[in-house]
Amino acid sequence: MEFSKLLEERRSIRDYESGVGISKEDVEKMIYAAQQAPSWKNSETGRYYVALSKEGIERVRRALPDFNAERTQNVAAYIVTSFKTKISGHNASGQPTDANADAWGAYDLGLQNENLLLKARELGYDTLIMGLRDENELKAVFNIPEDEAIMAVIAVGKRKSTPEKPQRKEISEIVKFI
Repeated sequence: MEFSKLLEERRSIRDYESGVGISKEDVEKMIYAAQQAPSWKNSETGRYYVALSKEGIERVRRALPDFNAERTQNVAAYIVTSFKTKISGHNASGQPTDANADAWGAYDLGLQNENLLLKARELGYDTLIMGLRDENELKAVFNIPEDEAIMAVIAVGKRKSTPEKPQRKEISEIVKFI
């Protein structure tokens, strides 16, 4: 799919078709695409935890606020994304290199997540990124180490309908040239 078209088609989907699954191989393709994003000193601190089974999906759904659980009924998978802390934005002895410190790990993971979303769309799937979740519950479900910060839960499935594209700001509102 042409990149411009891919960008135009991607949406945050809140209504999924029931009975549509996703293969482990397609999820691996999305995570491979995520790995291609740049990261601080090529540290690749992003980590991915995937619920594909019906039981796993229900366990992750219970860690979401009701409104997100309702909006993601019928998903084929949930992907929980995290990053290892105290690496990006830190020197070899673990000291922050600037005021942003672990924000660099979040930045790197955001780049990776965008690649994942675009690859999902290219493969015919749709996504919704959710930041509100019970981090302790998710860490228990997947046995996520304490040195990882969970950033998002990404719902993956097939859209039931296509929502309108939200209006974007004019370029002149967000850029300054000198």
